[in-house]
Amino acid sequence: MSEQSNSEMQFQIQRVYTKDVSYEAPNAPQVFQKEWEPEVKLDLDTASSQLADGVFEVVLRVTVTATVGEETAFLCEVQQAGIFTISGIEGTQMAHCLGAYCPNILFPYARECVTSLVSRGTFPQLNLAPVNFDALFMNYLQQQGEGEAPHQDA
Repeated sequence: MSEQSNSEMQFQIQRVYTKDVSYEAPNAPQVFQKEWEPEVKLDLDTASSQLADGVFEVVLRVTVTATVGEETAFLCEVQQAGIFTISGIEGTQMAHCLGAYCPNILFPYARECVTSLVSRGTFPQLNLAPVNFDALFMNYLQQQGEGEAPHQDA
């Protein structure tokens, strides 16, 4: 019976925290006098590291850049991190947990931080749409598979 309980997946959030924040409005106040039709670019990146046996830090980096014409209105970068206890899985399941499941947990915190920073810069409200980290992770796996075996037939 103890073997069965050892093989069960265990997942626990130990801590969610803001690791780094950066906000710039390099063309303020002139940008406030322009018509507000920004082009908004969103970049996402994740990284994970093992802190101890079964304990991992996952960092979600969200970078939002808004430009009006050729000028940067604002640049906002948030690194939202979490410490997670994960056991009972390995390989692709562990990679999925660290690369998709944990970022899904962290994203709402990062989104709130970005929204707050943009609002404090007195720019119009920015609502970041939900992100499907599962689909992004699957795309990543497909790209890795194509890179490793370009001549593989299905």
